[in-house]
Amino acid sequence: MGQVRGFREVYGRVQQEAAAITVTLFRSPASCCSSSPAPPESNFNLMEFSLCPKMCGVRAGRWASPGWWRGEDPGAERLEEPCPSPPPGGCGHRAVASWGEPRLTLHLLCLQLTPCLLCCLQLTMAKRLQARRLDGIDQNPWVEFVKLASEEADVVNLGQGFPDFSPPEFAVEAFQHATSGDFMLNQYTKAFVIIVEPFFDCYEPMTLMAGGRPVFVSLKPSPTQKGEPDSSSNWQLDPMELASKFTSRTKAFILNTPNNPLGKVFSREELELVASLCQQHDVVCITDEVYQWLVFDGFQHISIASLPGMWERTLTIGSAGKTFSVTGWKVGWVLGPDSLMKHLRTVHQNSIYHCATQCQAAVAQSFEREQLHFGQPSSYFVQFPQYIQRCRDHMIQSLQSVGLRPVIPQGSYFLITDISDFKNKMPDLPGAADEPYDRRFVKWMIKNKGLMAIPVSTFFSVPHQKFFDHYIRFCFVKDESTLRAMDQKLQKWKAELMP
Repeated sequence: MGQVRGFREVYGRVQQEAAAITVTLFRSPASCCSSSPAPPESNFNLMEFSLCPKMCGVRAGRWASPGWWRGEDPGAERLEEPCPSPPPGGCGHRAVASWGEPRLTLHLLCLQLTPCLLCCLQLTMAKRLQARRLDGIDQNPWVEFVKLASEEADVVNLGQGFPDFSPPEFAVEAFQHATSGDFMLNQYTKAFVIIVEPFFDCYEPMTLMAGGRPVFVSLKPSPTQKGEPDSSSNWQLDPMELASKFTSRTKAFILNTPNNPLGKVFSREELELVASLCQQHDVVCITDEVYQWLVFDGFQHISIASLPGMWERTLTIGSAGKTFSVTGWKVGWVLGPDSLMKHLRTVHQNSIYHCATQCQAAVAQSFEREQLHFGQPSSYFVQFPQYIQRCRDHMIQSLQSVGLRPVIPQGSYFLITDISDFKNKMPDLPGAADEPYDRRFVKWMIKNKGLMAIPVSTFFSVPHQKFFDHYIRFCFVKDESTLRAMDQKLQKWKAELMP
């Protein structure tokens, strides 16, 4: 707080401290400018100024007469409202001058035209608390739709990707052993990014948080014959478009196979294309393979790190939650060369540090058990996909009964279903004018049909959401009782569709 004498000094404060600024101008007591008696009210003028969009200083400024303040100047916009806490000698009003963001608020504009020019200028800084790279990433679809479902009676949650059945007994026993055995397990233990969409919604904010710039390339569906069910294998990357996304500034490529939400398992040919571009442009591949054991219909999961020349530039991510149906344990792993892993360990140690040691021990014991059964009928990695494929087929048949058109997934927990027919029949569902149709449809379905899903537009970048707002995502990794409850809801829905 203090006196600023002159426009150049005001400019300097704005340039150095601007984030969001409140400038308070008030009539000074006679002691402030003893050489200049307080002028009559007619000499009190308004000065308005704003910041340029790049925050480098004052963009515009002008003097205005008291007539402008009273709204007598027809060419000026009157922005006047009472000031909640006027300082001593103030006029009790304020004006807001805004040329975009951020807004510059000018309080109590009684400006004394004395030799000191700007007398007793009080600057109050209101700093921006959130970094600009976080703008727009605070919306959480999981919170929004789970909350909406919880507010309705008897909603079947087919939206969230968690099993609602018990994990295998050997995993539970491993955890029990870890918590009751070695007590030492309870103590401490020693910018451009290409993202394939649809993508798990955390990839974009994670990239932004790291200071990167997301660059999106979309899987697009190929046309199908009339009456033929769509398959996630029909969703392809355009090779020319993909190649165009790589530049000298590209540092990383994020791949997810099997893909969430689509359930696509990338073929060897598709992975070889990605691999060749990563090698050509010296790009690191970060591959999310948490659903690697959930592959159906004879398709094969291939890790891109296994392709020639890719191990040294690939980080492969896995998940115990998806592997052993223990999503609450929050245990995962990353495989890669030490040249990359050493940096990952540094970040991990200084952010998350580690998870519950007992969970880690239980996961390790579960893998040891699976090694003994690997490839045999007794293997969990053999039995579990077979069971989940039956759940998938059950859900597909049930959804088709009400006119939904599932895209048959090759892997993962999820399938998406085309709601274009509903969009054509009831396009004007309640919601904001700019809200994607699938979001409005899911809200309608929760309230009116008692079924919860996730809108697929959530998994696309904002510019591309309008092209994919006619799909919704269901999770089929559910207990038989949940699937029966789904059937009841869908049968009731089917009856309502009958003429």
